Amino acid sequence: MDILLVDGYNIIGAWPELRVLKEKDLAAARDRLIEKMAEYQGYSGYRVIIVFDAHYVQGNEKKYKNHRVEVIFTKENESADERIEKMAIRLNSRTTQIHVATSDYTEQWAIFGQGALRISARELLNGMNEVENKINKRVKKIQEKRPFSKIPLSDEVAEIFEKWRRGDK
Repeated sequence: MDILLVDGYNIIGAWPELRVLKEKDLAAARDRLIEKMAEYQGYSGYRVIIVFDAHYVQGNEKKYKNHRVEVIFTKENESADERIEKMAIRLNSRTTQIHVATSDYTEQWAIFGQGALRISARELLNGMNEVENKINKRVKKIQEKRPFSKIPLSDEVAEIFEKWRRGDK
């Protein structure tokens, strides 16, 4: 099994689309990253865990799933880097390959020392763009083969079906 640990705020700060969104609405930038990582997870088969530093969201540690992506907000005074290092050690096994997405150079070396593979923010963005292109081609191919539905669907119903497809409730 492959596990991708994502340093959430590091990736948000490195991806142009998310960096611009962050200036307007940090929560929207987090949500967009989670959506993109859900697509990445669905296509790649990786288990994706996004870790956000607590200094932007005060309080106790929070964990939840969104689009089947695991999201963790660290506890106060714990950085995402620290949590990712601990998780890389805990999750590493003979049957599991850990990948860490961050452009933090120090973190990359610490993770590499734990046996994990590093993915820079740019490499992850390129991989994400490739996944989106493949998904778009696949959808286009399916739409060309599939006969048009005789039942018109409202945008609301289409959105419900899309949530079901992604595994959301």
